[in-house]
Amino acid sequence: MNKHLVGYSLALVSLVVVTWLAVSIGSVRVPLSVLWQPSSADAASANIIWKIRMPRVMLAGLVGAALAMAGAAFQGLLKNPLADPYTLGVSSGATVGAVMTMFFGLTTTTFGLFTLPVFSMLGALGALIAVLGFARLVDRSMRMETLILTGIIVSAFLSSVISLMIALTGEELRQILHWLMGSVSMRGWAYVQLVWPFLVMGGGLLWWNRMELNALLFGEERAQHLGVNVKRSKWQILIGGSILTGSAVAVSGTIGFVGLVVPHMTRLLFGTDHRHLLPLSMINGATLLIGCDLIARTIIAPSELPIGVITSFIGAPVFAYIFFKQRKRGRA
Repeated sequence: MNKHLVGYSLALVSLVVVTWLAVSIGSVRVPLSVLWQPSSADAASANIIWKIRMPRVMLAGLVGAALAMAGAAFQGLLKNPLADPYTLGVSSGATVGAVMTMFFGLTTTTFGLFTLPVFSMLGALGALIAVLGFARLVDRSMRMETLILTGIIVSAFLSSVISLMIALTGEELRQILHWLMGSVSMRGWAYVQLVWPFLVMGGGLLWWNRMELNALLFGEERAQHLGVNVKRSKWQILIGGSILTGSAVAVSGTIGFVGLVVPHMTRLLFGTDHRHLLPLSMINGATLLIGCDLIARTIIAPSELPIGVITSFIGAPVFAYIFFKQRKRGRA
């Protein structure tokens, strides 16, 4: 059987199972029959499913899908398994864009309700350009260590900017500290409607460049010989990844390592062809974040952990393993 068919089958089954668990498990256990027989359920059960759990699960899935697709694109473009929105400082840039929007009360008639994700995307793209530009100045070969250190430097600077804004505003922005650690709780359907158009937009842009990503794996010069407009494709991939990261951060805060773990594992299991890597990463990213959110809200119930804590517990060891493996391979 074709390994990609197996990959899609496993990914979709896993997504369905995790979604079913996430919707049915909680402080109040609600039978899933409420979904297809709403008339047979009491009002409280229907409200729990449709107004609390379902939008939360949908939002977690969309955010996970966005971050995983962005990570797959960045890793393919930079030919670096450690590249993802979090380690490159893109998530920090998106967070600065979102916090600045709230800090200054920015609203535009052009973007309306989408002002927050738009400024978050601009922050993500700005941070990515800063990281890549500084890394190229330091080391034109842009080695893995240079990119990681540059991402850490930019993230540290942006974190200080966020801390400064929180300190200047006093109590008004202290409520976002929980949001900064990553959360999809109590967001509702409005946030789902806020993020999905950008998932379609950013994901579509990356899908449009799937063959270019495959060509770029062989190097920019070889890709150019294959007929790829390297400069245009790189910008489109960077913009697509920034759209996905910015929209995800705008609705959920900073959630690390999803864009690192999911594409890397998917690539190991099912290959580097971005025609399959991008959609499989999207499905698996949704599954991972829905599962992490389920753990975050049940492991110390009735309290809940920020979802970013769970993803960091999973992602940090994987990051260390990949880094160690890469360094060992470099010495060989």
